[in-house]
Amino acid sequence: MPVRAAPQVQVVRTTANSVELAVAVAGSGPALVLLHGWPHTHRVWDEVVPALSREHRVIAPDLRGLGDSARPREGYDAATIAADIAGLLDALELPTAAVMALDASVPAAFLFAMGHPERVRRLVLMESLLTPLTGAEEFLAAGPPWWFGFHAVAGLAETVLPGHEAEYINWFLTAGTSHPDRVPAELRAAFVRAYTGTESLRSGFAYYRAMPENARQIAAAAAAARLRVPTLAVGAGSVGPALHRQLSTIADDLTGHLIPDCGHIIPLDRPDALLAAVMPFLR
Repeated sequence: MPVRAAPQVQVVRTTANSVELAVAVAGSGPALVLLHGWPHTHRVWDEVVPALSREHRVIAPDLRGLGDSARPREGYDAATIAADIAGLLDALELPTAAVMALDASVPAAFLFAMGHPERVRRLVLMESLLTPLTGAEEFLAAGPPWWFGFHAVAGLAETVLPGHEAEYINWFLTAGTSHPDRVPAELRAAFVRAYTGTESLRSGFAYYRAMPENARQIAAAAAAARLRVPTLAVGAGSVGPALHRQLSTIADDLTGHLIPDCGHIIPLDRPDALLAAVMPFLR
């Protein structure tokens, strides 16, 4: 049986929640929104989009402030990013979608599913934490990673890093994978370009500066309702099972999956293993 070729990826611009977003789209079928983290753009999904787009209409935005999307001064908290997701679906005239989120976008995807369960068919969350939900105490025993504090100080990191973006971003791309050679040089260069310059850096670090507000928003959502959307929590060599443990306290329909021999940036490090985990779940 011949293998159906992957649909071509197109990048379009659309306005969602009053912010202009660059959005990669491919394929047809049930909508699937892919949300990246830091220091990524929508291209963190490059290795899995061909397979996913054979069965889904894949929609992968650059988050507000990142990549080729607009860089507003405010609105980097999880609730506002969740409103961006809703606005994106509205702009594309999509009543529902599956949502898959990695790293910094996980709190927003969680809040979107909590606030709009009727719009989320399936939810996949990977390699992040949902503070202040219980279950991550072992992971956090030694304290948060060092860069959380550095990025959180307003005006600091974006002042000292210009001119050294390549070294800094490449450190995270190498540390975030068990197989750094699997991140193509061209993709590394694309991520560095996306985070070069004071404004690009500031927008990225704004996600870290929103974490205290995110924690308040997550606590309020968890106190008001349970997560009713069928959810898959995927962990790897960084966060591991901590996110699954957190979600187990609030989710009605939860599956956990760990990918061995894999770093934090799962879709680049072990795309085949990720596809094997998510595609049956999304179906």
